[in-house]
Amino acid sequence: MQIEEQQALDRLVAGGIRIPPQPRVLIELRDAIASGDYSVRSISRIIGQDPGLVAMLFKASRSPVFSRGRKFDKLDQVLQVIGIKQTYTLVQAIALSTAIGNSTRKAFEVFWARSGEVAQLAAMIAEDHVSVCNVFPEQAYMAGIFHECGVPVLMMRFPDYCKKLHLDQFSCWPNLAEEDAKFKVDHCSIGYLVARHWGLPDFVCAAIRYHHEIPTEELGAAVSLVSIVQLAIQFHHRINDQLNPLWDKIGARVMEEIGLTSDDMEDYFDDVSARFNEANR
Repeated sequence: MQIEEQQALDRLVAGGIRIPPQPRVLIELRDAIASGDYSVRSISRIIGQDPGLVAMLFKASRSPVFSRGRKFDKLDQVLQVIGIKQTYTLVQAIALSTAIGNSTRKAFEVFWARSGEVAQLAAMIAEDHVSVCNVFPEQAYMAGIFHECGVPVLMMRFPDYCKKLHLDQFSCWPNLAEEDAKFKVDHCSIGYLVARHWGLPDFVCAAIRYHHEIPTEELGAAVSLVSIVQLAIQFHHRINDQLNPLWDKIGARVMEEIGLTSDDMEDYFDDVSARFNEANR
């Protein structure tokens, strides 16, 4: 598998598509945790090398699903309350948005704003259904951030890929399947390779690869994670008064996997959307 993935990466590079490297801080953080020789102070010192990453981590950690009403004034507090490994998961997710794209361009701003909101919703849904899905909020948050990460990679390679994203409103979100067909690429496969290159857990990588469908083969937790992300996307569409053309195709399977009935959906959407809007005031 590693040989095949390297060959796929080599083909992308030959075609002018660049897979972003992991930031140095993230590599140091991964190595420290893998060694087992770390403390809250040492991990805090590594993350603290990147002030922009610290600021985004504080923003993410203030989400009710992670903070549970607690206020964080210091990075050490985030590590102690959320946990070092869970914080690392958040840092991986957040770091991607600074590694891919130029934040001064409207297209990238719209893309990462949408990804961040889907990630928040996915984390809420995962927390509510952890006993059914066995997917934890920080894992769902990571999948929400990364689920379309092939898109900005292609936007850098093809300036007119998803050009509608240059508009200000989420309602201009393009049909990615049509974009893929036009440019003869597959943003899901590219996103999968980005996730593998960044060392994300296997089931998160699989969820990114199959996030536009519910896999029929046995992929374990990836099926639950795809379902959580897809429900988050559906709720995001509804919050922004959009139609989700994929929902009619996969909605019933998503609800079955998460353990929701059609009678539950309206009340659950009202609950999640209220919490989401409160958190983002």
